[in-house]
Amino acid sequence: MTQLGLPGHIHACLFDLDGVVTRTAVVHAAAWKEMFDAFLRERDGEDFRPFDAASDYDEYVDGRPRADGVRTFLASRGIELPDGDPDDPPGARTVHGLGNRKNDLVLEKIRTDGVEAYDGTLRYLDGVRAQGLRTAIVSSSANCRDVLRSIGAEHYFDVRIDGVVAAERDLPGKPRPDTFLAAARDLGVEPSAAAVFEDALAGMDAGRAGRFGYVVGVDRVGQADALYAHGADIVVRDLEELEGRQ
Repeated sequence: MTQLGLPGHIHACLFDLDGVVTRTAVVHAAAWKEMFDAFLRERDGEDFRPFDAASDYDEYVDGRPRADGVRTFLASRGIELPDGDPDDPPGARTVHGLGNRKNDLVLEKIRTDGVEAYDGTLRYLDGVRAQGLRTAIVSSSANCRDVLRSIGAEHYFDVRIDGVVAAERDLPGKPRPDTFLAAARDLGVEPSAAAVFEDALAGMDAGRAGRFGYVVGVDRVGQADALYAHGADIVVRDLEELEGRQ
């Protein structure tokens, strides 16, 4: 292992955004809950079963593209909606309408409360860059670039594969490995020479499916066992824990 806690054959690092670089996973979970609870209350009345911001978020929406998250959660409740159109108004009774409402809520919460980076991740990125490893940010968020700019972290990454780029290239999102594979390809490395850093179970699945050289699970919410079960090679609470591991 190198002083970064990575196998010696790793030449590139692929980082998820929410929950790995920034403290925005909790913001996303709150926005999903607010959106889905309003939809379910309107559909089922006051006896509706609320969206669980822990278990439902982790299982059905975390790490997935927005529309996929809507579809997957609704399917878990036996609900089908038409896809609609990507520019459907927020709250329309379509997959894209609900997704757009969720995005509006996230942006509102970010504008109100701001975005914080995980200091341990930024210090780890300093070490990664100092060692000459190539880096990419891989996120399902269409707001990825704006979030990175808001915390002054855009310069850490050689490549950005986010929701905007994925739509342009027609790349399926996590748990499929396509966005991570695209990042490795853009960096000029084989998947076996790249490490994936993820906090979402869908991201673990993507790392395993893509046969990446090392998959690091970042456990912010006490789900280490699940991260291992979904393909993590190692699980840490903060990326600084990796430094100095032999």
